[in-house]
Amino acid sequence: MQPASQSDALFEALPEDPRAEHPGEGSRSAFARTGILPCQGIRALIESGEIFGAPEIEASQVQPASLDLRLGKVAYRIRASFLPGPNATVRDKLAELKFHEIDLTKGAVLEAGCVYLVPLIEQLKLRSTIAAFANPKSSTGRLDVFTRLIADYQDGFDAVDEGYSGPLFAEICPRTFSIKVRYGSRLNQIRFRRRVGQQLDADERPGRVRDRALREIHSDVGLVEGEAAIREGLNLSISLAPAQPDGLVGYRARRYAGVVDVDAVGAYPANQFWEGVQLGGDRRFVLDPHEFYILASKESVSVPPAYVAEMAPFDPVIGEYRVHYAGFFDPGFGYAEGKAPGAKAVLEVRCLDIPFILEDGQIVGRLVYDRLTDVPDTLYGQGIGSHYQAQGLKLSKHFKQP
Repeated sequence: MQPASQSDALFEALPEDPRAEHPGEGSRSAFARTGILPCQGIRALIESGEIFGAPEIEASQVQPASLDLRLGKVAYRIRASFLPGPNATVRDKLAELKFHEIDLTKGAVLEAGCVYLVPLIEQLKLRSTIAAFANPKSSTGRLDVFTRLIADYQDGFDAVDEGYSGPLFAEICPRTFSIKVRYGSRLNQIRFRRRVGQQLDADERPGRVRDRALREIHSDVGLVEGEAAIREGLNLSISLAPAQPDGLVGYRARRYAGVVDVDAVGAYPANQFWEGVQLGGDRRFVLDPHEFYILASKESVSVPPAYVAEMAPFDPVIGEYRVHYAGFFDPGFGYAEGKAPGAKAVLEVRCLDIPFILEDGQIVGRLVYDRLTDVPDTLYGQGIGSHYQAQGLKLSKHFKQP
């Protein structure tokens, strides 16, 4: 067992029961000790050496409930995606799968349709009660860049077991646009979950807010405007009602449009890379197979300060498409105390093997909420350069917004 560190002080006053469901906010006693670490908990893990890197982790990497991860100095072009499995390290597998190495210290282009593996600067040495899991950053998902975290001895993507000690890697596959990256670029983010007490049932995730509690939270603070459709999370519907006279409801990515520098903000004209999706009065749209779209939810969404949310994985029951490429919502997203929810959920949509018709108001996904162990001392949209607070239909930060 690893020795206790100063980060334990964050949790000493909290109740022990990991099944407790308290929708209230603003009080440490409102939370079970099991849950997602807020930014101050992440900083404590950095100070105790459980998250480390060289060069040292920058303050700007710490988000309200996640940590941005930085690309290392080299990328490996590999034959195919892979997992190391429980008996091997990532580098064990890499030796037989890599084609060539690419120096990232001066910047390099990762080509669309190719698969790359990049060692990350950050490494972990977690205690036995803390696990980690990852998502692409919002801007990464909106570029249609498929990015996943891989760690040694793991049999799944985007997750590391409790007590993990070792390096981290990013698998990167640009789907539509080729991208330029460099040493230190940030494409994905990692969160940390603390578990205490007895292990929950196998089908339960520590800190997950179940439907009954979600209804109480909505009643108290409002997760969406009006009535909330809650079933295994907060259901979201698609907006295909044009908000502008030109009938614009979304964007479709243009193939072979050029290279996007992931660190350039507001650098590219939108119409060079995107074509507008415009509809008439029927409010119905056909998704073409293997095309990538940016659409928006009909609902404006709120994530209260005590919680985080993410888009649930692809559910074939509702259609052959995906909407959760970068589906992480920080505490404070769309939230303003005493006001209605103020931000749409922008959806990165890819239709799979067959054309699929969407109609205005159709359910396309669901948000699942997790409880934080404490209210973050910094919220999304409050002085940290958040690009997507109060958003409507919006492309990634790299494009001049039309």
